[in-house]
Amino acid sequence: MVDEIAVFIPIFALSIPIVAIFMTNWRRVKMREMDIIERNGAALNEDAQLKLARIEERLAVLERIATDKRLTLAEEINQLKG
Repeated sequence: MVDEIAVFIPIFALSIPIVAIFMTNWRRVKMREMDIIERNGAALNEDAQLKLARIEERLAVLERIATDKRLTLAEEINQLKG
């Protein structure tokens, strides 16, 4: 029984640094993944802001058309045609 425990003590002692090295590298990988995700999120956020600005411009035009008087709207349409 004592001989069996004596064999496991060095194995256990050697496994501690191996696990520590593994966990350190794993943490670095996770931090890099988070940085990549954060950078991609920022790029997506910029794209979303540009799309939102374009949609707001279109909405403003549609609101102007919808609230404009029919005569003015008809004149603008005729100007665009001609």
